[in-house]
Amino acid sequence: MTKAAHDPDFPPRLLEFMRAAWLDQPLDVRPQPGVPHYARRRAELSRAFPGETLVIPTGPAKIRANATLYRFRPGSDFSYITGDHDPDGVLVLRPGGDALLYTHQRSSRETDEFFRDRAGELWAGRRRTLDEKTTELGVDTAPLAGADAALARCVPGRTRVLRGLDARVDAAVPADDVRDRALSAAIAELKLVKDEWEIRRLQEAVDATIRGFEDVARVLPADRGVSERLIEGVFGLRARHDGNDVGYGSIVCAGAHATILCWKRNDGFTAPGELLLMDMGVEGHQLYTADITRTLPVSGVFTPLQREVYDIVHAAQQAGIAAVKPGVKFADVHLTCMRALAEGLVELGVLKVSADEAMDPASMHYWRWTLHGFGHMLGTDVHDCANARPERYRGGELGAGNVLTVEPGLYFQPEDDLVPAELRGIGIRVEDDILVTAEGAVNLSGALPSRADEVENWLAAQRQAGPRLP
Repeated sequence: MTKAAHDPDFPPRLLEFMRAAWLDQPLDVRPQPGVPHYARRRAELSRAFPGETLVIPTGPAKIRANATLYRFRPGSDFSYITGDHDPDGVLVLRPGGDALLYTHQRSSRETDEFFRDRAGELWAGRRRTLDEKTTELGVDTAPLAGADAALARCVPGRTRVLRGLDARVDAAVPADDVRDRALSAAIAELKLVKDEWEIRRLQEAVDATIRGFEDVARVLPADRGVSERLIEGVFGLRARHDGNDVGYGSIVCAGAHATILCWKRNDGFTAPGELLLMDMGVEGHQLYTADITRTLPVSGVFTPLQREVYDIVHAAQQAGIAAVKPGVKFADVHLTCMRALAEGLVELGVLKVSADEAMDPASMHYWRWTLHGFGHMLGTDVHDCANARPERYRGGELGAGNVLTVEPGLYFQPEDDLVPAELRGIGIRVEDDILVTAEGAVNLSGALPSRADEVENWLAAQRQAGPRLP
C-alpha cells in the first residue's frame, strides 16, 4: 500500500484496535447465468491457438483527477470470456484450455490495508474470496500477486497477449505484434455471431433504452427550451437504474448541433420549431449495449421541410434494413442506404449531378451530406468486433447471429454555401439495432416508432402520460 500525502499517521494503538474483532461473514454467492457461455468462449479461443498460452487482462481503474478514479468498466474482451467486472484481473489460458484468473482477494485484517488503502474494503466494499469468485465465475482463481511470476514463465513465441489494457502485463511479456494482433482479431471474430443468450441481453438493453427515450419525451417541453444536459441526465438515470450505465457518452443534439456527428458537450438548448437528435444506449448488467437514434420535432410536429428530409433518411434506413440477410455483403447494405440518400439529395435540389454520378467512387459528392457509413456491429462494445479482419467484417458478408446498427443520416452544416439557407442547420439520423436471422432482418428496437407520423403520435402520447420514476 502506497501512502498518499493526505493520509494521516495513525498511532500504533489505533492500528492494533482497528485490526481486531472482525467477523467472517461469507456471501451467498451463486454461479452467474453466463458461466457456461464464458467457458465455451474460452475453449473456442484456446482451440484457435493450440499449444499456446493466451494472456487476457482487464486493466486497472483509471485516474480521473488526483486521488479520484473513474467508475471502473472492465475490458470488453476480458469480461466476454470471464464475466468478471473487477479491476486488475489477468486471465491466463494455458495450452489445452486450462484457465486461471489472477484477481484481488479479500482484504486481510492483519494489516491496515483494508481501512487505509483507497481500494481497501472499508473504502470500496467487500471483495469476493477466491473460492467465492470461482463459484461465481466458474473459473479457477489465484491471488493477483502471483500474476507476475506466471507472466515471467510465459515462453516467447508461444504466448499471445491482449495488448494495450494493462501496462504491467505488456511489460512482462515480450511483444509479438503479428501474433498479438491475431489474438485480438480472434476474440473479435468470436463476438461477430451472437448466441441466444447474448441476443436476450441485447434485447434487454434495447428495451431499457426505449424506456429511456420515453422518459426523455415525457419531460421535453413543446413550448420552451430545456438544456441538452437535462435530457442527457434523464436518460442517464434510466441507464444506471435499469443497467450498468450508458453504453457510450449520450449524443444529445438540439438544432444545428445535430449536424455534428459525435456531439458530446451537450451544452445547448432545445427550441420550439427545431429538431432534437438523440443517439443514446443503455449498457446492460452483462455489458451488452443498445445504440438507438431518433430525431424528434420539439414542437411535436415536423415542419414540411423537416419532414421531407426526415422521410428521405427514414426511407434510406428502411431500404438498408430490407437488404440485411445472410450472404449479403456488408458493403452492399452501405451502398443501398447511400443510393437512397443520394436520390433524395437530387430530389431536394442539393445534388447538382445525378445519383449515378454522385455514387461513382471517383466522385462520391453525396458524402458531403451523409458523412458516415450505414452502421456497425453491436455487442459488448457499441462498435463491437472492431479488431476483426476486414474480410470477416466490413469487407465480408453478413451471417445469421450478427447484430448491427442501420443508421443513415443527412447533415446540412450551418455554414454550407452549397445548400439552400432553409436547409442549413438541419441534421437527421434514424438508427435501429438489427439482428440477422436465416429469414432476414429482425429489428430489435422496432418498438420505438421511426416513421414521421408515428414519431409525432408517440411524442404526443408520451407527453400526455407525463413524467415517471424509473
